[in-house]
Amino acid sequence: MSDPAIQSRAGSHAALYEGGVRSWLTTVDHKRIGILYGITALVYFVVGGVEALILRLQLVAPEGAVVGADTYNQLFTMHGTTMVFLVLMPLAAAMFNYILPLQIGARDVAFPRLNAFSYWTFLFGSLLLNLSFFVGEGPPDAGWFGYANLTSEQYNPGMGIDFWLLSLQVMGIASIASAVNFTTTILNMRAPGLSLMRMPLFTWMSLVVQILILLAFPALTVGFIFLMFDRFFGTHFYIPAAGGTPILWQHLFWIFGHPEVYILILPSFGIVSDVLPAFARKPLFGRPFVIFSGILIGFLGFGVWSHHMFTTGLGPVADTAFSLATFLIAIPTGVKIFNWIGTLWGGHILFHTPLLFAVGMVALFIVGGLSGIMHASPPVDIQQHDSYFVVAHLHYVFFGGTVFGLFAGVYYWWPKVTGRMLGEGLGKLHFWLMFVGMNVTFFPMHFLGLDGMPRRIYTYPADAGWETWNVVATVGAFVIAVSVLVFFIAAARSLRAGQPAGADPWDAPTLEWTMSSPPPEYNFAVIPRVNSARPFWLHKYGPTRDTSTRVKEEGTPPQPAAPERRIDLPSPSHWPFVAALGLTIVAGGALVGLWAVLFGVAILLFGVYAWVFQPLERPGHPVFGSSE
Repeated sequence: MSDPAIQSRAGSHAALYEGGVRSWLTTVDHKRIGILYGITALVYFVVGGVEALILRLQLVAPEGAVVGADTYNQLFTMHGTTMVFLVLMPLAAAMFNYILPLQIGARDVAFPRLNAFSYWTFLFGSLLLNLSFFVGEGPPDAGWFGYANLTSEQYNPGMGIDFWLLSLQVMGIASIASAVNFTTTILNMRAPGLSLMRMPLFTWMSLVVQILILLAFPALTVGFIFLMFDRFFGTHFYIPAAGGTPILWQHLFWIFGHPEVYILILPSFGIVSDVLPAFARKPLFGRPFVIFSGILIGFLGFGVWSHHMFTTGLGPVADTAFSLATFLIAIPTGVKIFNWIGTLWGGHILFHTPLLFAVGMVALFIVGGLSGIMHASPPVDIQQHDSYFVVAHLHYVFFGGTVFGLFAGVYYWWPKVTGRMLGEGLGKLHFWLMFVGMNVTFFPMHFLGLDGMPRRIYTYPADAGWETWNVVATVGAFVIAVSVLVFFIAAARSLRAGQPAGADPWDAPTLEWTMSSPPPEYNFAVIPRVNSARPFWLHKYGPTRDTSTRVKEEGTPPQPAAPERRIDLPSPSHWPFVAALGLTIVAGGALVGLWAVLFGVAILLFGVYAWVFQPLERPGHPVFGSSE
């Protein structure tokens, strides 16, 4: 890297997002990859939302005929799969990619090309899943949780389940590769002085998420391999008549599935823990408790999976153990909530849109958390299991918690990514429409569940008494749709003619705000030194909590306009794209024939071989800084 003959890709921050399609296909810049993840997640957010609206229209009246039973099951399955794996995880990954290196003072992630491979693998895997709409009998229809024997060849011989299990395995590889990358980046590439206990809370919660992915996804992968062998090679892992057991799938799925809840919610916890101090104008209350409670949530998340299985007859000993563990995990979650309230208490609160979404997330997640604690009791869980009460609980956690938290991050970091502000008027309209719509949609589902409405039902008789609340829920769903439309209008206006943001529009405390908006391709002209958990505030205000008076002292100052010495960065590469395409052809080829699998293997091996032997830097690219 230090050899003056080595050249690398570079350009001013003004040119960061310039270039044709080829520049995006070959990019290894973590910021561009973050943008690609974000755009893809928002597109699938619309797709999943449309699927949900069709489901709600089907249930708005008794004996509905908008779609048939088979189509309803397919939409039900695709909606859940899309929202979990194609929206919430990649939208969080967009922020991991863009923000994490900036928060820890790094120039890029540890493995830039592996980062590109992760994105393209995720994208191709998601396209493979949605290809099922156009092939054979249509998409999978066994539920996003894929319970055996609903997925067995005997009861579900179509290709939909094959598309589902193969595409999710491809996307699982993308997630594991990303987790290795970000774990390595956080642990090894922090700026001088940025100890673990000084890391921003978003970075901390992201680290816990990466570890959860590394530990949880292998269990799901094993479950998929067993299912694949049952469907393709005639084995009987889940077939009771041949000595298998469907309960094995439930154990493998929920050993992954409950840590997955925290994989989805912890990024929002981290975002809220960064947003609240910035707009309360005071440090995060009880910061070490928030860090260690996040770690404890991740640890305990592996000991509660069977509370999803209280109705399977595990026995009183197992039920008691998992019930106690579920009650126990509420403690660190409650700690965070009290810390967030303590952060707001007595602060000079600025009611900007990011704060509204952060506070909304806290309020809605409390509702979801309380209904979750109810299910820690086996008798209560048995009553409410497979009812719409569980649908309400799940959406208060995932939509009220994860989606609201992620939107807090979108509004908070949008100026850093684009260099322009999102309009406050439309932003607040977006928040209130989504907040009201979310509660109108999902709160009535508690009543429907308690009144006996099953969670997976495509129609119901007129004398069931469920019509009124279903009408209310459907109206709320369309209010949510309007709120999402408002967001896209706000985003388009911002990109076209939004107010220039400046480097530090929120007067924030962490490293990402010390550089221009958007950041230059090399991120930091000078790698910063950190001596505080809020290094930029320390520079602007000194070692005092009073942010009303600027007292410039120690801390991390703003970045200089240009680097003082040459900065070398990895060159673009199209080989991660080729390798990801080959991997996806291997998976999709299993639905076509052996020749297609071998063709995909050839592309994969060729892409990996060329990737390994391509020089890290390519001559002919401009260089930042002096020639030395």
